[in-house]
Parts: sequence; structure tokens; C-alpha cells
Amino acid sequence: MNLPAHVWPAGASRGADGAVRVAGVDLRALAAELGTPAYVLDEADFRSRARSFREGFERVFAAIGTHVDVYYAGKAFLCTAVARWAHEEGLRIDTSTGGELAVALRAGVPGADIGLHGNNKSDAEIARALEAGVGRIVIDSLGEVDRVADAVRSRGDGRRAPVMVRVTTGVHAGGHEYISTAHEDQKFGLSISGGRALEALRAVLARPELDLIGVHSHIGSQILDPSSFEVAARRVLELRAELATLTGHLMPEVDLGGGFGIAYTPGEVPLDPVRVAKDVAGVVDATCAELGTPVPRISVEPGRAIVGPTTLTLYTVGTVKPVTVDERLTRLYVSVDGGMSDNLRPALYGARYTAALVSRAAGADLVPARVVGKHCESGDILVHDVQLPADIAPGDLLAVPATGAYGRSMASNYNHVPRPPVVAVRDGVARVIVRRETEQDLLALDVG
Repeated sequence: MNLPAHVWPAGASRGADGAVRVAGVDLRALAAELGTPAYVLDEADFRSRARSFREGFERVFAAIGTHVDVYYAGKAFLCTAVARWAHEEGLRIDTSTGGELAVALRAGVPGADIGLHGNNKSDAEIARALEAGVGRIVIDSLGEVDRVADAVRSRGDGRRAPVMVRVTTGVHAGGHEYISTAHEDQKFGLSISGGRALEALRAVLARPELDLIGVHSHIGSQILDPSSFEVAARRVLELRAELATLTGHLMPEVDLGGGFGIAYTPGEVPLDPVRVAKDVAGVVDATCAELGTPVPRISVEPGRAIVGPTTLTLYTVGTVKPVTVDERLTRLYVSVDGGMSDNLRPALYGARYTAALVSRAAGADLVPARVVGKHCESGDILVHDVQLPADIAPGDLLAVPATGAYGRSMASNYNHVPRPPVVAVRDGVARVIVRRETEQDLLALDVG
């Protein structure tokens, strides 16, 4: 069974024996040493994608006379090693909670290269961001303007906090309602059309403790149509020009967010980031010319598009059960030693994945199959429809690709199952960068 390059990690290959190796590491040996389930992350692939994103966007936007900052969206997956890799490849880090901020700081990322998001930041998170000297705090509500300004004033050091205001453009984009974030009826940002965005921007300007550096827009996740970014960019630039006309303050930066889609199954086509950059740069250049405003500094926040394809989840097959669906279809239910606790997206969004036998060559024809987990839920389905060898059996290794984004980030201890490790592979060497949880870890939290 082939491993489509646009779905599997760049370093994944199947040998003559049918076994799969990633970055020169035999998955059979990795499973024998470190156990399963395990997230296997191709470090060179991650670095290459981060570098390509930065270089591609920088090159395209330099042609219209401006600079781009690429922020790695930590919510996709963050640990100290990944934060360090991203920063070493020239990316900044976008965080959305105090925990993500703590990881980025532990990785040695300078505060100036970190941003803090969040629709409901705590006082402690705001204070920690100010203490760290983050490069920007993204304000998400009118009430937060005064909360951040008051926190700055209470420090008494005379420094101003650089802030952006997150706005909703009315552009509805993304693969599922839950991950479309720019329509009006949802929790993030302030509406442009309703006037709340302009009100918040003016409120920031009224507080001398705050430095309004820009406006922020994020229209959703798993976006495969670049036209959504173009429409959002135009609306944000029009808001920037309107504020300048009313107040004389021209914000120097515009953040266009992330949400660049990837391929989860062989039939999907990932969004080409350079194509998006070219299309959006054209809109930015033309819109600014129409409005008579200089082109702003641009920032973007890819997370899924960088880490998603670099990682697969490795499982051991347990129960294999043929189920007669109707007179025309018998489906093979293949149970693995993980499930919705290590990949929630199929249960939460109905997300579709593929899977492959990776420990040997197939010895039989492919048949319709469904990969399911070990949890006490009928909805614990990892791969709804896939063709697997009819002779797949207990003890075989199965891998699900494109799990780098949100797999470990959304992982849980449902049914008291410890979370899997994250194993980085590079140049034939595997190393654990997030260790496997143990039952002792779970019991340590239970104070009785």
C-alpha cells in the first residue's frame, strides 16, 4: 500500500519487506522499545515546513514592500522542543493560554517573539504576559481593554503594552461550524459590521498605557479555499483606514491569522501557502492603493499546516471483528490500543483520516474496514472508512497519518487511559520529547 506524500510525513517510506520507516527509524523497532500508542514526529519535516512557510511569505510580501512575521500557532501542538525548533527556523510563537506561554518561555523563546491570545484571559495570564514582555497581547473584548491597561498601570514601570484587537470580518470559513471563527454569532473577537471593533480600537487609543500596534483577524481552521483570506484582508484593511481617518492613528500591522488546510486523506488537496501568500499580497497591495494607505506589516499564524502532516500515530492492533452491515457489505472493525483519547477530532468534528498497516506487507486483498479505539463509546472511531488487508491481525502495527495538529493537544485521560508519548525521529534516531503518561501519573493527581 502506497504512502501518499501529501498525507504522510516527508520521511516516511515503505521498504521491500512492507515495513514503514520514518526518517530512517523502523516503526517496528520504535514500537518494541517505546510501546504504543505513540505520536511519531518527523523533526526534519517540521523544520522544513516552518522554514518554507517563513521564506515563502517573506519573499512574496517583500515584493509589495513589506515584511511578514510568521507565528507558529501553539494550540496545534506545543512542547519545549517544538517551540525551540520553530523559533530556530525564524518563527515567533502564538500562545492562547498561560500554559502555552509557560512552554514557550521554558523553550527559551524571548518574550518579544511571543503573542498572547485568548477570549477570557485571567488576570494572572495578563500579568505573566506583561512580566515576560510579550510582543503583543491580542484584546478580544471591550472589557479587556481596561483590564490590560489597568494591569500595565499597576506595574508602575512606565512601559506601554503592545496590543492588537481581534475583529470578526463576517467571513465564514473552515471545515466545520466549530472551527469557523469569523462569523458573528460566536465567542471570538469584535464585529466590524456591528461597530464593536471600531469602538474597541478607539478605547485602546484612549488608554495611554496601551500601544495599538494592529488589528487581528482569524477566519477559521482547515481552510482549503484561499478566497476567504482575500475577502477578510480587504475588510480588515478598510477598518484600518477608517480608524486612521477618524483618529489619525494608522496601525502599523495587520494579522491575517491562520487556518491553512492540510490533506488528511489521499483524495484531499492541501492548501498551498505560497499561493495563498500571492493571492493575499495582491489584495493587500491593491486595497491599500485604493484606500491611499501604506501597506502594513503582515503577520500570519500557521499551526496545523506546519505540524499536522509531520506526525503519525502508531498503534498496535487488538480485536479484529468482521461486521455484516447489509447483504452487500461486510466491514472489518479493527480495534487499536488508543482511540478518542489520543485523537478527539473524528468524534468531535466527524474528521476523516486514513490508516495503513506499517509492520509488514499485506498478505491478502484489501477490504472495507473501520479503525476504532478501546474506549467505552460507540463513537470512538478513528478512521471511518479505509481499505485494509483482509489478513490484518492482533499484534500488527497500524499508523494513522496527519495527526500532528490537535492530536496530543486535545488528548485526554478518558477511561483513565494515560496519554501517549511524542517521539521525534531524525537521521535514524528516535528520542522522546514528551514522555508517556503512566498510571502513577494519574494516581498522583488523585488526592483521595
